Amino acid sequence: MTDPLVELGAAVRAAAAAVRGAGGSPFPQPRVERPKREGQGDYSTNAAMLLAPALNAPPREIAERIGEQLSGALGDSLERFEIGGPGFLNLFLTDAWHRRALAAVVAAGDDFGAGGAEPRERILVEFVSANPTGPLVAASGRHAAYGDALARILERHGHSVNREYYFNDAGNQIRLLGESVRARALGEEVPEGGYQGEYVTELAAQIPGAATRDVDDLAGTAVELLLDQIQATLERYGVHYDMFFSERALHSGSPSELERALALLSESGHLYRSEGALWLRTTTFGDDKDRVVVRSNGEPTYLAADIAYLQNKRERGFQRQLSPFGADHHAYVKELKAAMAALGGDPETLEVPILQFVHLVESGERSAMSKRMGAFVTLDELLDEIGVDATRFFMLQRSHDRTLDLDLDLARQQSRENPVYYIQYAHARIASMLTRFSAHRLAEALGADADWGDGELHRSERELTKKLVSFPVEVAEAASGRAPHRIAAYALELAQDFTAFYRDCRVVGATPQPVESFRIALSAASQRVIALSLDLLGVSAPESM
Repeated sequence: MTDPLVELGAAVRAAAAAVRGAGGSPFPQPRVERPKREGQGDYSTNAAMLLAPALNAPPREIAERIGEQLSGALGDSLERFEIGGPGFLNLFLTDAWHRRALAAVVAAGDDFGAGGAEPRERILVEFVSANPTGPLVAASGRHAAYGDALARILERHGHSVNREYYFNDAGNQIRLLGESVRARALGEEVPEGGYQGEYVTELAAQIPGAATRDVDDLAGTAVELLLDQIQATLERYGVHYDMFFSERALHSGSPSELERALALLSESGHLYRSEGALWLRTTTFGDDKDRVVVRSNGEPTYLAADIAYLQNKRERGFQRQLSPFGADHHAYVKELKAAMAALGGDPETLEVPILQFVHLVESGERSAMSKRMGAFVTLDELLDEIGVDATRFFMLQRSHDRTLDLDLDLARQQSRENPVYYIQYAHARIASMLTRFSAHRLAEALGADADWGDGELHRSERELTKKLVSFPVEVAEAASGRAPHRIAAYALELAQDFTAFYRDCRVVGATPQPVESFRIALSAASQRVIALSLDLLGVSAPESM
């Protein structure tokens, strides 16, 4: 048995195809999933209802025929089937199936749940990409956790992934940073629209001759220092990039990458001049209005640089670009997709998940937590408060498209109410329990020829086994849905199912010995899959707590 659920799904599809008969019209892929209510089997499928229109027969009658086909195909894996509701086929699987399913999990080892993507793609995940005009704020922790976890999940699923941070080190915002630092060095107020906060004063003190240096030169030095700080924060957070890409690089050279990208658009007839400015015909590709790419004074817009960056990524051979944005940039997505289409690319290969806002909650109220940096809380401050693991898990626990209230009091707790602590404790508990067995005994229980007996399994053993075998499905769904929160939810459910099993079923000293062997294997597999799940989230799996 390779992947138990893949094999079960294949058997259901084959049975449905046999009932449909040769030469029948194609029908949608049936689902095979856990039923929502107890008593409706281990798995349920909607295959009969999908076939009903083609066969012009009642779904319940078709379900009966599919069930009869499956009885022969699954042999001793199927205990019985029942028809539920309008035509769901509910499958009750034997203990033999559960033992074989666990054997597949154990045999796969650390490769369990890996490499299921078809087709496999070269994907660039560009995330955080905050301007280097200040420290990373706490909200950037959501972007960093999301982008990194998504990259890990995509890699686990079999894609080739690069992580990239694109930073703006050109333009008016950077010049304002230089002017702000010089003003602080002179003991003056920062210019209108400039940067506030103690960090600007600290930069002024850190840079020699800040009061007299050229503003652009001063801004460049400030950017370097802030970028070093940003990189250090991200490293501390467990986020490692393949490249930090400078916007300035797009403007350098003759012709520059920006000039080459605009020339490409001009040759394809997508640019025109009006009122002294250069415009891109984004309305051709579904945008609300055309967009300026070069202002009448000759200065390129942010969109122009982003167009050059899109083309740069295409030329580097990435088949898909993922660029998570904050909720305040939602309107910009249409412009980017139109630009991708104008460049000759497929706008569907540019994906822009929108991440909603983060609020810190303390004592039941939204809290600023610290005013040291002025009007915002830094990511480093948040990490100081609750640690890397809690920050990453809490940032990922809720779907990225929903506003997140991060409960600082809960994140600090070392109790079962704190989900990340609960999951890590389950992992550590298994690790501690397994140390009570000798290496020989563990090898005996986990070997390919291990004797796990043939007695009746406890309900908790069956439930935990089914939760384990669903891990590849969760990875695939999290990858395709760009939804790391699914892995966070799965890890918590797995820890809860293990805790129920450990409560109901004695492991150390269980008799007869084959029962103990099965439970050792079930515990070891749970420990491994918990660790794999936490790793996808960038959260540690401690051996002791």
